[in-house]
Amino acid sequence: MRVLVVEDNLQVSRQLADALKRGGYVLDVAADGEEGEFLGQNESYDAVILDLGLPKCEGLKVLQRWRQEGRNMPILILTARDTWREKVMGLRAGADDYLAKPFEVEEVVARVEALIRRASGHASSVLTWGAVTLDTSSQRVTLHGNSVELTALEFRTLSYFLHHPNAILSKTQLTEHIYNQDFDLDSNVIEVLINRLRKKLGPSFISTHRGKGYQLTDIDSET
Repeated sequence: MRVLVVEDNLQVSRQLADALKRGGYVLDVAADGEEGEFLGQNESYDAVILDLGLPKCEGLKVLQRWRQEGRNMPILILTARDTWREKVMGLRAGADDYLAKPFEVEEVVARVEALIRRASGHASSVLTWGAVTLDTSSQRVTLHGNSVELTALEFRTLSYFLHHPNAILSKTQLTEHIYNQDFDLDSNVIEVLINRLRKKLGPSFISTHRGKGYQLTDIDSET
């Protein structure tokens, strides 16, 4: 899952980045409203953490412009402005949640996790597909009730699939949402990850759509 953090306070930004990376998220960080607005307009994010008191462009204006342009990613407002009027303005402008400073980073991560779940139609922190379950809170994966050990990349890949259970996901989509660094999109790294998940979760768990990408299938189905 890829998250954008728009925060001008360097210490706060680092705290959020460290906590989100530990939670398995891919991060982009912007230190002012102009940069944040540009990233939100031109990149695909599963969620955004947006401060209101930003230099160059107020967070509220950034939020309003994103929504006017049809950008519908979940947005958590994080700000020192803890009045009910500010909350109402932010929510009416299109924010999905609101958290005032000071805060606990664990709460921010939990709220981001909940926003992403809800955006993909999941109410519970436990995502299920066939005999596979993934707990987004504990980062535990099971197959037929037995724990499955996954690498960080494998977990992020599986999590993205389970958050988009009916979609055909292209290599580009997967790359953008599970990797922090740029790399050659023509490489076979995604194919390798998919094959590793098939070995651990079942050969028919993920199907290939040639020229399009990959999609979850019934784990007990035959290919």
